[in-house]
Amino acid sequence: MNAVRKALVAACLCLGASLALAAYPDKPIRLVVGFPPGQATDLIARTAARKLQDTLGQPVIVDNKPGAAGIIGSETVAKAAPDGYTLVVGSSGTMAINPSLYARLPYHPLKDFEPISLLSVVPLFLAVNPNFPAKTAAEFVQQAKAAPGKINFGSGGSGVTSHLTMELLKHSLGIDLVHVPYKGSPAAVTDLVGGQINTMIDTGPALLPHMRTGKLRILAVASEKRNAAAPEVPTMAEAGLGNFVAPAWVGIAAPKGTPKEIVETLHKALAANWRDAPDVREQLNGLGAEAAVMTPAEFAKYIQSEIDKWALAVKLSGAKVD
Repeated sequence: MNAVRKALVAACLCLGASLALAAYPDKPIRLVVGFPPGQATDLIARTAARKLQDTLGQPVIVDNKPGAAGIIGSETVAKAAPDGYTLVVGSSGTMAINPSLYARLPYHPLKDFEPISLLSVVPLFLAVNPNFPAKTAAEFVQQAKAAPGKINFGSGGSGVTSHLTMELLKHSLGIDLVHVPYKGSPAAVTDLVGGQINTMIDTGPALLPHMRTGKLRILAVASEKRNAAAPEVPTMAEAGLGNFVAPAWVGIAAPKGTPKEIVETLHKALAANWRDAPDVREQLNGLGAEAAVMTPAEFAKYIQSEIDKWALAVKLSGAKVD
């Protein structure tokens, strides 16, 4: 009799779980962003929230939890119930760089999350002050090799994406540049425009407006193809710097243990109304970004490859946060 009762209980539990999955979602979904409102990751998250809401028929609420390089927001979701109602929009910083940069990171991008999809890639541009002698990327490399340790570059801080991307570029080209870290990208760009530093790598929204006014010269973009926001700028490969591709990116994930059916529902909701949607393309192009979609399995492999790539950059930079 006990065996029959246990079997009935198990069957009821399975039926209840199946019904819950079939009804998903039946209440609002929280989309956690570890950065302040108005930052690129936040704006991309809000676009994704709107698309998910339109497709799933439930409110998708963006919850900004900024601080500690996105760690606070990521940890919040890593510890949330794996029921599909709390998701995170992370970046290459939170999901690929932080594991190597932070000695005591309270989450792991793959062990604590179920990848859902890549959302966007954000190409990075190599810029110089207009008074800098180099007019092309090839000339820039020639001058750097002729004067090792004499040319400096700025970034938004030690260990941030712009810093580590330049470390990878230095390594691939065999050049020696001096790093000047700032407290945030805007301060570095201001000094680049003012001529206090020679060069830097950063996103389109940070650099392209200054190119339009002649205050900066953009030499190349670190992407596989030219960026729609600046089609006149050659890729690194076209500029003769080799096939150097190192975009920043944004993606979406759920807590580890979220049922596969829910992960697939979320992925399909995005894939159906994301990459080719004109309003998404317009919103992201305004950020110098491009819409992208990957299956959960593809995104998991991509995250692992990015962790490996940025681990090399962190090692080359010597940056480490306890």
